[in-house]
Amino acid sequence: MSVVKINAIDVAPERADEMARRFAARAGEVSSMPGFEGFDLLRPSDGRTVWLVVTRWRSEDDFQAWVQSAEFERGHRQHREGGPVSTASELWAFDLVQTEGPR
Repeated sequence: MSVVKINAIDVAPERADEMARRFAARAGEVSSMPGFEGFDLLRPSDGRTVWLVVTRWRSEDDFQAWVQSAEFERGHRQHREGGPVSTASELWAFDLVQTEGPR
């Protein structure tokens, strides 16, 4: 069963383009990690300010290995060097119970 990690990040509207730019600049940092199954960056389209960074992993251990990796460190360098884009964030954790795709 996969585990899903969702980083809910509050981003002021005037910083939205910077948020998208930073994620585009780090594309691929996570995709080669063992146990990685998927990534989605969700930008709110209904007036909210919370973006969702959704990753899916084979196991909790695989996610923790990513968090401790050099790739994670490189991917988050922009936050340290350029300051945060967000005003707050929360990490949510779920077990994938059911999924469905197109027929």
